[in-house]
Amino acid sequence: MKHSEEFLAVVEDAKSRIREVTVAETLERIEAGAVLIDVREDNEWQMGHATDAIHLGRGVIERDIVGQIPNKDKEIILYCGGGYRSALAADMLQKMGYTNVFSMAGGWKAWRDAAAPWEMEIPF
Repeated sequence: MKHSEEFLAVVEDAKSRIREVTVAETLERIEAGAVLIDVREDNEWQMGHATDAIHLGRGVIERDIVGQIPNKDKEIILYCGGGYRSALAADMLQKMGYTNVFSMAGGWKAWRDAAAPWEMEIPF
């Protein structure tokens, strides 16, 4: 997907304040207890998502995160399609007081390229 210069500037600004991890680091951190959150849209989630991830879309994560993960020191790794929306969400969660938040570099594309475990939603 081609992104506008304005969007990329906002993402680069957010990335100056957040930390990123690779897919390999994400898998290790999940083993150690990190929570993996998919911030993509509902239809993207349904088409496939990382095994054991929880879904809190970018449009609702700020509203719902405290109910899902009240411990603001819990390690949280966010991912989206390519690492842009997750960087924006990580920046916002840090502003909300979360202290151990990461964005997974490369997002869903990197996850699939690494042949990391994933699953699909099964329609009723």
